[in-house]
Amino acid sequence: MLSRRNFFRGAGAGVALASVSRVAMAALPEPVLQASPDTMPPLQPATGRPYNPVVTLNGWTLPWRMNAGVKEFHLVAEPVVREMAPGFTARLWGYNGQSPGPTLEVVEGDRVRIFVTNRLPEHTSVHWHGQRLPNGMDGVSGLTQPPIAPGKTFVYEFVARRPGTFMYHPHADEMTQMAMGMMGFWVTHPKQKHPHIDAVARDYCFLLNAYDIDPGSASPQVATMLDFNLWSWNSRVFPGIAPLVARQGERVRIRVGNLTMTNHPIHLHGHEFTVTGTDGGPVPRAARWPEVTTDVAVGQMRQIEFTADEEGDWALHCHKSHHTMNAMGHAVPSMIGVDPSDAAGKIARLIPGYMAMGGSGMGGMDMPLPANTLPMMGGEGPFGGLGMGGMFSVLKVRRGQAAGDYTDPGWFRHPAGSVAREWGGAEPEAPPHPPNHGAPATPAGGVEVEIRKPGGHPHAH
Repeated sequence: MLSRRNFFRGAGAGVALASVSRVAMAALPEPVLQASPDTMPPLQPATGRPYNPVVTLNGWTLPWRMNAGVKEFHLVAEPVVREMAPGFTARLWGYNGQSPGPTLEVVEGDRVRIFVTNRLPEHTSVHWHGQRLPNGMDGVSGLTQPPIAPGKTFVYEFVARRPGTFMYHPHADEMTQMAMGMMGFWVTHPKQKHPHIDAVARDYCFLLNAYDIDPGSASPQVATMLDFNLWSWNSRVFPGIAPLVARQGERVRIRVGNLTMTNHPIHLHGHEFTVTGTDGGPVPRAARWPEVTTDVAVGQMRQIEFTADEEGDWALHCHKSHHTMNAMGHAVPSMIGVDPSDAAGKIARLIPGYMAMGGSGMGGMDMPLPANTLPMMGGEGPFGGLGMGGMFSVLKVRRGQAAGDYTDPGWFRHPAGSVAREWGGAEPEAPPHPPNHGAPATPAGGVEVEIRKPGGHPHAH
């Protein structure tokens, strides 16, 4: 992490200091910056009221200071470079050195003061998505406040009135700023035992975001509305997304916020969970039911909980298949079942290195890529290539994982005889055909098509 001292040594120091006097700047909390894309350990509260901290997947929690009973944070809106996976970086906008910005953690009833310094080339604001607060603190540029001009610092102050999981993002030139990655998580912990909020051993959170970055480039196309080609968690794509780790038998909570332009059905293998909270608050116990997939709509947060009682490496992913791929070319026609060898040979004579795509599926294809580009499907597992990308990670449950240990335990060692394997015995006999019951046989060499009209009788042609 970088402190305020190092922050203002940078090239943008003149802009930041020009709008805020040195006396006023000395009164601000240090703008702590983070450059590492790794998952940081939970930030235990050294001041203020105690709570059980969250772990932000491939992210971190912003430190604060207590000032006369007020919890103070300092967010810096700025251009950032984010490693989305090893070998691929993106030029985004974010907060305090990263996109998404750091998670803010407070306790119900805390008075919170957030300083926001704008190092972007245009004005901005911060909306505290889901919070109950004074109207003038809601962060909608032009409606509830003047915009934060480049080089200026604004301050927001309000009481965290209810426990739950929230988000923050700009309400100023949203098409550009959110498409560039400006967003972050906010968690308000309960101040005392809550009838609908249970204690958990591990508490994870991450945001869903999407980008349209052309292969070989690094900056998002901000005018894209739906046709994104990179689907990410906390601006990371598989194989760059860290695993979620748990000790067998622990109670686990995962908080997922969606600031993309479409919904995401989040699916967990090997376990059942319940949705215990939304950005509207905790879900009453009588309104919960077991699930293995929950849909997170645009602008929503879903909080799920389960007991990690099954050892293994369990996939956690969006169940839209094209959201678990990277750098997709949406205009490529389907070639399944087509033999392109003749045409491919002719093209290869004109374009050395040409490779025909998809005649027998996309798996196993390996072709040269432009610099700063990921393959559509990648990642290596204990049994070979995973063929995944985008919104995909692994829940790693281990009997021997120590409480509070978030290090990756490596791949699961399966007990003998518990892995699917190739059959080496005699081929099983084909099942008998079902009885015909007098139906006419299909003509030799022909195909029978049965047409049914509403209320009519079937006719074979």
